[in-house]
Amino acid sequence: MKIKEMPKQNRPRERFLKYGPETLSDAELFAIFLRTGTIGENVTDMSNRLIAEYGLDKLFECSLKELQKIKGIGPGKAMQILAMSELGKRFNQIKQSNNKNQKKISCAEDVFNYFHERLKDKKEEYFYVLMLNTQNYIIGEQLISKGILDASIIHPREIFKPAVKNSASKIILVHNHPSGDPSPSGEDMEITKKLKEVGEGLGIRVIDSVIVGDNRFWNEKGS
Repeated sequence: MKIKEMPKQNRPRERFLKYGPETLSDAELFAIFLRTGTIGENVTDMSNRLIAEYGLDKLFECSLKELQKIKGIGPGKAMQILAMSELGKRFNQIKQSNNKNQKKISCAEDVFNYFHERLKDKKEEYFYVLMLNTQNYIIGEQLISKGILDASIIHPREIFKPAVKNSASKIILVHNHPSGDPSPSGEDMEITKKLKEVGEGLGIRVIDSVIVGDNRFWNEKGS
């Protein structure tokens, strides 16, 4: 059966558009790359055969000549397969390089050192959310507000939206006190309590709140 003869809901491209790439099988994703099959075998059936017989790992390890010895694989499809493989290798190299450059947060002092230089001379309060992965490596940060810190204008949506977008599992709340005294105010404590409660419901833990002062800091965990 040709792809055009298949019910629309079973075609790889239509399923991709409707449900997203994560719902497709390896063969369906492979079929989208290869685009066309051969006489007597549509691209989905061909992809199923190739993966069942060789496996993606073996296909990606073949040379251009070796791929062309496989039934249904000509020069064009062989190049497509090796292009996929090369892109995957480059992506993994970039990811590994980025991971090496990530900074790990082990304690509140690490947070203080991360923010102190940029906040030490500020005349207004800057409120940041610092996003971490499960191993406590920084995966992002977001400036939430600048000016007087007010619980009524710090909306949880603005805090957790970037955390969700970056797939953070934990966050740390960070802001400065221009006076230099990092002691928390009642407003600081109220904001932290409110956001911790929201975070519990979303599955994103607020693991600490750090206030940056003049060469010193305060943090809720006290360590």
